Amino acid sequence: MQSLIEHARTFPAKIVDRQEDFAHLARGQKPQALFISCSDSRVIPSLFTGAAPGDLFELRTAGNIVPRYRAQAACGVAGSLEFAVQALQIPDIVVCGHSHCGAVQGLIREQTVHTMPLVRRWLSWAERRAQADEPWQTQGLGEDPTAVTQQHVLTQLDHLRSYPFIARRLSSGRLRLHAWYYTVETGDVLACAPGARTFKPL
Repeated sequence: MQSLIEHARTFPAKIVDRQEDFAHLARGQKPQALFISCSDSRVIPSLFTGAAPGDLFELRTAGNIVPRYRAQAACGVAGSLEFAVQALQIPDIVVCGHSHCGAVQGLIREQTVHTMPLVRRWLSWAERRAQADEPWQTQGLGEDPTAVTQQHVLTQLDHLRSYPFIARRLSSGRLRLHAWYYTVETGDVLACAPGARTFKPL
């Protein structure tokens, strides 16, 4: 923690020659994309995309889960989506899964999260089960964590389409959805083309 504190203390001096850039950011934001990724500390979207401050509107959740639209739900994810799409009019949304994801391990083997009821409840929003009490592995998820993670990303894109304000912009061509998969150990990023089910290098 101390290294983080020291960096924060010296940060103003490190950006002194970029004062105009940061002053411009203070006047408003116009991100290139909404980037939905896992909370995992090893996944740093700006690191592998090269994004500068102001480029990405980030939404990070355990397992990059996007709950389906529920009109009466008070949900931080839904609120962030609405703000990004309605207020910021973001043209692109990326859902990015990653290798070695603990949430995906919880989807494959629920016993790995049996002592964490809040995590188990959150994983239920991934909605790959036909019934709430049915094991994930009986739903055809399989045991390959890469394949499960990639399928999980595509499921979250389906969830995004359930939001009326997203569906409207998709139908009018003002919004595009992207499915990505980041490999922690190599830095490789794979993507799935619209309408496809296979992830290939960007």
